[in-house]
Amino acid sequence: MSDTDPTDSTAVLADDAMERFPVPDYEDLPADLRERIDHETERAGFTPNVFAAMAYKPSHFRAFFEYHDALVEDAALEREEIEMIVVAVSGINHCYYCNVAHGALVRIYADDPTLADQLVANYRTADIGTAHRAMLDVAVKLTERPTDVEADDLERLREVGFDDEEIWDIAAVTAFYNLSNRLAMFAGIRPNDEFHTLGRE
Repeated sequence: MSDTDPTDSTAVLADDAMERFPVPDYEDLPADLRERIDHETERAGFTPNVFAAMAYKPSHFRAFFEYHDALVEDAALEREEIEMIVVAVSGINHCYYCNVAHGALVRIYADDPTLADQLVANYRTADIGTAHRAMLDVAVKLTERPTDVEADDLERLREVGFDDEEIWDIAAVTAFYNLSNRLAMFAGIRPNDEFHTLGRE
């Protein structure tokens, strides 16, 4: 697939990917953004609306996805743990896009068709173990009451088996997705219909 000839791309930037800002035309995007969007479209089978929305400001697109990639590619946490944090935090923040999109990723990476729904509704009653409950307790506390986070919270994570790099990653993922939630809600980014059914069978 070419990153310079838009006629070769299967990417579709939906006009309704976000409600409050215009979605740019694919053909007008810089080549590196088109290449990334093409890659994600090929991988997912559709163009996730977050890529269409973030393309509104190319410099922010690059920085946003570079940090995202660092969080998932250089992670001490398992990918299912990352997605569990995203969904629990997004549930607290009532972020429609991330609840749905990352809910699909929880179902896929955890190989569990119901876990994401449990986490969105109330992570405290989800079918998770002690370590993951402690992980989400800290993520949600950092989301809701960041000034209340204390050394004891980190010690609790150590007690249930997380090492310092994993604890850093818990905080980094939480912080990044609080940013992502707020931007998605502010811009009115809508989840693709495809996300609703992924990983349910």
